[in-house]
Amino acid sequence: MDIYRSSQAFSAGGKFFSLKVNRPGLVNQDRDSDDYSFGPLARFDHATIKKGTKIKMHEHVNDEILSYIGSGRLLHRDSDGQEEMLEPGRHMMMNAGRSFFHEESAPHEDVEMLQILIRPEKADLEPSVRFWEAGEHGDDGWTLIGGPSDSGGPLEIRQRVAVYEAKADAGAELTVPDVDGYTPWLYVFEGSIRVGGEVFGKGDGVSGTAKELSGLTVLEPAVLVLFLVDLEAEMTDSGTISGIKRM
Repeated sequence: MDIYRSSQAFSAGGKFFSLKVNRPGLVNQDRDSDDYSFGPLARFDHATIKKGTKIKMHEHVNDEILSYIGSGRLLHRDSDGQEEMLEPGRHMMMNAGRSFFHEESAPHEDVEMLQILIRPEKADLEPSVRFWEAGEHGDDGWTLIGGPSDSGGPLEIRQRVAVYEAKADAGAELTVPDVDGYTPWLYVFEGSIRVGGEVFGKGDGVSGTAKELSGLTVLEPAVLVLFLVDLEAEMTDSGTISGIKRM
């Protein structure tokens, strides 16, 4: 079992738009590595966007970007002319491909979110954007938000990466999905949990086999984001952000 602490995140941004940049490869504690990604899972930014802040229209190339809203409402506009309001339970997948432009703003309230950046299988694919509103959580406590085309995920990620969410009360016990060929990486968005005798709070993470992550107990009401990653997947590192190897 490999442990990642919130103190390992890189701080970026400023007063109105702040980021905790999480490089999941650092779960292995190798800061001398040439690449801080965890296979094709390049990074995920835990962002706080203050009310009234606007992030101007900008381009992404060869980034797979999943926007996960923890609290607040985020207004999305893009180069296809779409305008959508994102909020908890309403998720967005941007498959940037050869080129895609978008902007984000928080017109009504502060926003706390993850922007998850994944390296696609191939460069210069057709760009697209999709939205999905989650329903009830599954019987095992997990909701599959996105994944590869054969995963059954409502949002397609053009890579061997799947993203799940769980919201659980104190005392709940969860079992991490065990999918052949995929390695779990679990992030605590809110609350606290115990896994393998270790306590993990907001901003912490843990990786290992599904067996090593068994016995997950929620200590405080928690929001968890789980990544299942094929560490041997083919990928391109030509992405605008996902292609950055070190912070």
